[in-house]
Amino acid sequence: MKILILGNGQLGQMLGKAVIQQGHECVLYSDRLDKVMALGSQQPLAMTLAEANDWADVTTWEHEHLGEELVDKTADKFLLKAERFNGLVDRRTQKALCDELDIPTSAWKAYENVAELTAILESCDHAVVIKSAKGGYDGKGQWRWKPGEDIAAVAEEAGQRPGIVEDMINFTDEVSVVGARSHKGEQRCFPLTLNVHTQGILSYSLAGAEHFSKALEALAKEHHKKLTDALDYVGVLAIEFFVVGEGENQHLLVNEVAPRVHNSGHWTMSGANCDQFNLHIRAITGLPLPDLLIAPTLMVNVIGVAGIPEALWEAAAAECHWYGKDARPGRKVGHVNIMIDSFERGENLASTWADKLQLLAS
Repeated sequence: MKILILGNGQLGQMLGKAVIQQGHECVLYSDRLDKVMALGSQQPLAMTLAEANDWADVTTWEHEHLGEELVDKTADKFLLKAERFNGLVDRRTQKALCDELDIPTSAWKAYENVAELTAILESCDHAVVIKSAKGGYDGKGQWRWKPGEDIAAVAEEAGQRPGIVEDMINFTDEVSVVGARSHKGEQRCFPLTLNVHTQGILSYSLAGAEHFSKALEALAKEHHKKLTDALDYVGVLAIEFFVVGEGENQHLLVNEVAPRVHNSGHWTMSGANCDQFNLHIRAITGLPLPDLLIAPTLMVNVIGVAGIPEALWEAAAAECHWYGKDARPGRKVGHVNIMIDSFERGENLASTWADKLQLLAS
């Protein structure tokens, strides 16, 4: 099959590698440069976006922030209806869909402008998180507010674009489930993954070490299936959750839905027989989805530094991925997967390497 990938960042490149591995063809479209690229190259091809979309049998994407104009130009080759795609990338309709499907989220309210946001905050007696309806990632496009703090300043900044106000959640962990749905409605999910963030950016993920209860794992997969079935979704989709409660009372609240391969699934490149990228390409090309075999793995993001230490390149248990990007504070430039034998071992390694591999914006 011929596949057009919208976006040529690291996720697009890793998707492209899976395309080639499975015997298909692909080109990538840089929405930043408005150029069509070959896999592994930053040199534009003599092909327009319209020509690339005509050439392709199916069009997929590395990120969801495409904009309605780009979606309109390429949606005829999507395996998801354009209105459903656009609904997923707006936090207001995303949250409303979760409510409609009885998938729990934090309490929320939508606003359109400064005046509406001001009114919500003036009537609020608890801490909240304010999020732009569209765009924003790695903590961008988000503001925290609690009673007693200045309303006018945050409303003036956050209210320039529509958004939502969510109740601040008292959670124990941040987790995600990454899984795929096929044309036939088959579902395959990787284990619930623990995600630890610093300054709103994913620092590391731990998966496959049976840290969470079977009941919580099953609940995450149930929510994933309910959402992807309702959308008639084909491909990989990730859901980020907050874990709230203790013991038998533990449950999950949706934080965000990402209709794509996901940073918290990078560990699967070393810790699964079929990683998230291959699983996505299998799903969109109609190949069977395999049963998943899992090995406990730690993934540490490489952020803002100029390179990965030689000790990790040399380590037998580590697999290093460098994205070939210029380093600057807060920018993801690679990741390292490390095979582990226990959850505790993973946490120890994370504390050892995170500071050495991450330079965040001050």
